[in-house]
Amino acid sequence: MQSSPKTHFFKPEEVPQRWYLVDAAGQTLGRIASQVAHILRGKHKPQFTPNFDVGDYVVVINAEKVVVTGNREELKQLYHNTLYPGGARFESIRDLLKRRPEYVMEHAVKGMLPHNRLGRKIFRKLKVYAGDKHPHSAQKPEPLPQTVKRSS
Repeated sequence: MQSSPKTHFFKPEEVPQRWYLVDAAGQTLGRIASQVAHILRGKHKPQFTPNFDVGDYVVVINAEKVVVTGNREELKQLYHNTLYPGGARFESIRDLLKRRPEYVMEHAVKGMLPHNRLGRKIFRKLKVYAGDKHPHSAQKPEPLPQTVKRSS
């Protein structure tokens, strides 16, 4: 009886990590967030291993110019609790995009990652900036090839 070949599980140090640059201007929030989560997780690589962090770094710029479709700007509420009695706070996406546009993108991507210690480790590889300037030019981030601009 012939034995089948063993499946090789890649360790994080065996998989090279790259940096990608994503311009969120004019893109739909959920669609761009799912692409970013896919790259952060490493599912685009043939060496993908579900229990290791083999993903790449992602720098998102122009987070303030992301588009939210339909009535979500007014209707969608993000929840925060101050941990005091009666401390539940709700804020609309429109207000958050004005006050903290980075948080809206981070919140969308974080919800698409695993909700465990691996997800928290992967989330640290996401860098989001409201404007078009970022301090990661030394890493030479490449533009993400799959992103498609929305026609307005």
